[in-house]
Amino acid sequence: MVSSKDRQRKLARAKLDRQMEKRAVKERRTRRVRAGLGAGLAVLLIAGGIAWLGGVFDSDPPADPAADDICVWTPQNAQNQPDLKDVGTPPTDGIPTSGTRPLTITTNQGAPITGSLSLTTAPCGGESMSYLASKKFFDNTECTEITTYGALRCGDPSGKGTGGPTYTFYNEDVPSVPAPDPSASAAPPAKAPAYPAGTIALISDPPGNNGSQFLVFFKDYAPADQAQYPIIGKVTGGQDTLLKIAKLPTVANAAGDKVKPKDKILIQTLTVGDAVAGDAPAPAPSASSQS
Repeated sequence: MVSSKDRQRKLARAKLDRQMEKRAVKERRTRRVRAGLGAGLAVLLIAGGIAWLGGVFDSDPPADPAADDICVWTPQNAQNQPDLKDVGTPPTDGIPTSGTRPLTITTNQGAPITGSLSLTTAPCGGESMSYLASKKFFDNTECTEITTYGALRCGDPSGKGTGGPTYTFYNEDVPSVPAPDPSASAAPPAKAPAYPAGTIALISDPPGNNGSQFLVFFKDYAPADQAQYPIIGKVTGGQDTLLKIAKLPTVANAAGDKVKPKDKILIQTLTVGDAVAGDAPAPAPSASSQS
């Protein structure tokens, strides 16, 4: 099975190959036309005939507008899924693929939580968050879970954990989790968490069909097997607010899982700024060992 990272690399390589081929074709045509213009009438006629036979004057076939798209937004049927909210789809061109975007989440629980979205490793995730924020998609929505593995789950305007926009998109930066060595006789060393405290990631059901729901980790999380949440950024401020939220009591949700916040956690506003050059900053220090 091809991983999402391999798929992204192959798509990027294919895009580069197409661009280089188009550039090479244009350069060859330019050289041929200049050579024909610089010769005499007889030579020009001969060159013109050769060029015609070579297809120099043939019109280019219609370009596939989706061929060079970095992100693919897959439509969802809102009629069959009433918890979806239709605000259109993000653009498919002009998407930045390097640098970061600043993120600010203002809640009813204290100081704003700030973050940095990575456009280098998750350009589609960053573009989607920016687009939805511009539509005020997240404003006045409740965070639906304080998960058992140490993250706050938000981004569903329905408040049920089943909502999102009327489009989905593929995973990008899903961390790899090394498989345990069955031949090891001693206890294996503790592995680094796939999701350190301060990680911002997307969550979807089924996995790989991302929309608007996201996780903000307030504890380190090391999945026992395969990771499934694509990382889109890091928390840079507001850890005190996160730790306060982590200590809020929870009650059973509709499925019987004790993860629903007893007290409402409301996102008052969520904003995403313009893209800036540079890598995402490291998350600010946090008490990830606290539970």
